[in-house]
Amino acid sequence: MSSTKYTEYDAYAADEAAEGRVFDVSGQDWDKVVAGAEDGGDERLVVNMGPQHPSTHGVLRLVLTLDGETVDDCRLNIGYLHTGIEKNMEFRTWTQGATFCTRMDYLAPLYNETAYALGVERLLGVEDRIPERAQIIRVMMMELNRISSHLVAIATFGLELGATTVMLNGFLEREYTLDLFEEITGLRMNMAYVRPGGVAQDLPSGTLSKVRAYLDRMPGRIQAMRKLMDENPVYLARTKDVAYLDLQGCMALGITGPVLRSAGLPWDLRKTQPYCGYETYDFEVAVQESADVYGRYLVRMKEMEESLKIVEQCVERLKTVTGPVMIEDKKIGWPAQLAIGADGMGNSPRHIAHIMGTSMEALIHHFKLVTEGFRVPAGQVYAAVESPRGELGVHLVSDGGTRPYRAHFRDPSFTNLQATPAMAEGGMVADVIAAVASLDPVMGGVDR
Repeated sequence: MSSTKYTEYDAYAADEAAEGRVFDVSGQDWDKVVAGAEDGGDERLVVNMGPQHPSTHGVLRLVLTLDGETVDDCRLNIGYLHTGIEKNMEFRTWTQGATFCTRMDYLAPLYNETAYALGVERLLGVEDRIPERAQIIRVMMMELNRISSHLVAIATFGLELGATTVMLNGFLEREYTLDLFEEITGLRMNMAYVRPGGVAQDLPSGTLSKVRAYLDRMPGRIQAMRKLMDENPVYLARTKDVAYLDLQGCMALGITGPVLRSAGLPWDLRKTQPYCGYETYDFEVAVQESADVYGRYLVRMKEMEESLKIVEQCVERLKTVTGPVMIEDKKIGWPAQLAIGADGMGNSPRHIAHIMGTSMEALIHHFKLVTEGFRVPAGQVYAAVESPRGELGVHLVSDGGTRPYRAHFRDPSFTNLQATPAMAEGGMVADVIAAVASLDPVMGGVDR
């Protein structure tokens, strides 16, 4: 571990630090950073890793000060992928917000949607009125999404360490998961499928048999990936005792997810603060004690195996649990009885006939619900889910109108990135790649 001391720094206070000099790295400041490093002697080298570096998991800039190949200082610079999603949500109805937030952590869109939907439902006071079938579908989709996200994490990690076979296998298996998403929602990612009140539509005919075929295939494929990496001497040399961050460091930095569980703490919101009925499912929380890159890899592999167990339980429940998948309150449930046409686009003629032919009052109500949206009582709420990267929370504020007064997300990638200097400083520059990869950050969620 690094022996570097960290001091709290207020960017709006005087440019002084309790120890050493502080640089506010914000872009177009290369001369300032280099000049500040000159005091360290001729052997110090300032390296700008990113923001287009292939091993930084997105548009992330790392400013590294090196003494030979040892990292003396690591500073992170973010904001290159800022999309303004949270601000945009203030100008859309509560239901339309799902279309925006699903694009934050683009590898885990269903978690963004579910956290947001849970927050809206809590503000509405309808948490206990969400149909059971909708809750089961939410759990199944989230666990499938956990598998697809972890497959990307492990695939890209393998590529970054030079193992292209791992990358090809990981992305191949992810395709089978995305095929299920497309079958169920019509889209491979950014679906806006989970909405306040339930889900957009029920499972198409034949979906459960396809999920069952997926469950039959995946355990063997996960084991095949384990054979490539679990005992690979090169992989072990690059990951064991690398980027160490113990439980005390995780707690101090607010780290959650696989990184925290690799340090020995079985903190998983699905168990500690259950939602969507997770307390009724049988699964284990994956935990390791090594607090290093290899431990984080093992946690993710175990989590995929546990997710398969949860999906299997969902399939069995969906065989017997029938009924609606959207809250039956017609003032909230939107769009009611959604159906897709034969061309795979838009609403089917049958659904249009249902809306147009019921009554003039029903048509007017549907028009107002879609264009104006429903009103949410004034108040504020925080709701969180256990995403593949840790605690993903949403803070929603309502002023009683048809759109959020404020929507702010606690994205785990943003919080977990704080651990990069603690993991990297004092280690080799080559280990910075492994440190960032073990965090599995998604910059869409960091910048929002």
